[in-house]
Amino acid sequence: MGTAQTRLLVLRGNSGSGKTTVARALREQCGAALALVEQDYLRRTVLKARDTADGPHYGLIEQTVRYALNVGYDVVLEGILHRERYHDLLTRLARDHLGPTRVYYFDVSWEETLRRHAGRPQAAAFGVEEMRRWWCPHDVLGWPGEQLVPESATVAETTGRLLAALHQDAPSTRLRRQ
Repeated sequence: MGTAQTRLLVLRGNSGSGKTTVARALREQCGAALALVEQDYLRRTVLKARDTADGPHYGLIEQTVRYALNVGYDVVLEGILHRERYHDLLTRLARDHLGPTRVYYFDVSWEETLRRHAGRPQAAAFGVEEMRRWWCPHDVLGWPGEQLVPESATVAETTGRLLAALHQDAPSTRLRRQ
């Protein structure tokens, strides 16, 4: 899937950890060279599906990532992507991708998550009780090379770190600001 030149970044973490903000900042920096695949958008907006073990969104997420890589895009896949439910899907994507794949886990405490959530547009859409049901502390995959993004890292620092990784893996100057 994809080519030796395509890059796949997987950004995982609890709701409110900052992964969507960073993914969108990356997209802003990289422009059309980067496909952004948001778990919540595909699951909640496109399909209106619940995040259950047998939900229809798994196939749509996987198919979207595969398609974008196969037509030459670099891809950022972001979402809560709980290890328990998404491990197999993420394993298939990493195993089948011909280019570099990097996985980042946004490791943010419950207290910091609540603080961040209070300032988000989604704060009115769901509250503490919903977030508590979704919460899964330190839900790392345990893969070699998986990297943690600490709660002390700013959006700018994290975006810069991921851009540097993309450029390090870049076979050419495909990434550009648009």
